[in-house]
Amino acid sequence: MTSAPRLPTILVAAAALVDHDNRVLLAQRPTGKSMAGLWEFPGGKVEVGETPEQALVRELREELGIEVCLTCLAPFTFASHAYDKFHLLMPLYLCRSWEGDLTPREGQSLAWVRAARLRDYPMPPADAPLIPFLHDLLG
Repeated sequence: MTSAPRLPTILVAAAALVDHDNRVLLAQRPTGKSMAGLWEFPGGKVEVGETPEQALVRELREELGIEVCLTCLAPFTFASHAYDKFHLLMPLYLCRSWEGDLTPREGQSLAWVRAARLRDYPMPPADAPLIPFLHDLLG
């Protein structure tokens, strides 16, 4: 039995920001980044010494200009996906409360999307399997 080559695991934290109308925020990956043009849940890589929650607070501040407190992040589900050069492990947190106005700071487009319409937005392979969980929760 031959085993597959081991890939490095990258830990990325992501948020399903949910507004008062039960819509989820998606961010479009900007030109110049890998998978440019695809829509994803905001977040980013967990740095050495950070918890996923701390990384998410930092990333949401850097990418969207909002402040999120750790207690407003509720663990929801996760994705585990093997890309060609690495394996992605991505916890997804729900967040319904933040301070500040959402401002795309990295050239990304933003869209508030109803759960039933999430499949209308092309996503990276790791993000797409999270849609049914959000659909079940938000309808």
